[in-house]
Amino acid sequence: MTHPTHLTYSGIPTFARAPLVDPFGDWRSDVAVLGVPFDIALGFRPGARFAPRALREASLRSVPPFTGLDGRTRLAGVTFADASDVILPSLEPELAHERTTEAARAVRQRCKVPVFLGGDHSVSYPLLRAFADVPDLHIVQLDAHLDFTDVRNDTRWSNSSPFRRACEALPNLKHITTVGLRGLRFDPEAVAAARARGHTLIPMEDVTADLNAVLERLPQGKNVYFSVDVDGFDPAVIPGTSSPEPDGLTYAQGMKILAAAAAKNNIVGMDVVELAPGLDPTGRSELLMARLMMETLCEVFDHV
Repeated sequence: MTHPTHLTYSGIPTFARAPLVDPFGDWRSDVAVLGVPFDIALGFRPGARFAPRALREASLRSVPPFTGLDGRTRLAGVTFADASDVILPSLEPELAHERTTEAARAVRQRCKVPVFLGGDHSVSYPLLRAFADVPDLHIVQLDAHLDFTDVRNDTRWSNSSPFRRACEALPNLKHITTVGLRGLRFDPEAVAAARARGHTLIPMEDVTADLNAVLERLPQGKNVYFSVDVDGFDPAVIPGTSSPEPDGLTYAQGMKILAAAAAKNNIVGMDVVELAPGLDPTGRSELLMARLMMETLCEVFDHV
């Protein structure tokens, strides 16, 4: 017997009940999700390898289409696919990068908007390599940290360095706008290098002082990739992350930034990283991030 719907806590938890597909198989969709359960590049608390599974389960609370209080229906007719997870080795970062890029390229070829579930922030580098053919690529990054360090603890491939490596490898990556920066532990060399390259660095105090002015500083008319580090949000909102920083983004602030960027640009992809579900026994961190991904997709497809 076939049932048209499941209760949230029943059934097999693919992302938003999307059909499960082989990333290299014969399929097409508007949105496709790929997990990257990798967290061996962290400098503090591990656990982000468990995020793709947790986000899939949390997404069962947000299955489209959606009808709001105003009667407006969103994501109607938008097709979804779940391309499972990258098959990763346990302790071989270079091989993990190769497999991640290969799978991300395959998913990109088969959908309009790929969504990647990290994983620590180091996975953004191999994911971005799959976008090497996108002209004039810009990144909008929600993050407490710059993640533009050259070397940390004798490694060039940590979660502190994904965008430094991406800028070195991808001539088409033209600009990065980072929103939500704060804390005591900034690498002066990384800050100087990002500024020398012309990146837009927006501290949290600017968001608090005048969010509308921040929205005006976002790129416009570009091909944009969203990278959402959950530590960009205040730990009172999203506690489940490796390196929480106080006084971060509210959900509403983060969503307004993503919505404004989606309205003004062509969104080519998105990753959500640094969620460590085991660090939040309430489960709200993954619930809110699954909701943020779906609400962001609503904004993206409102403007397609």
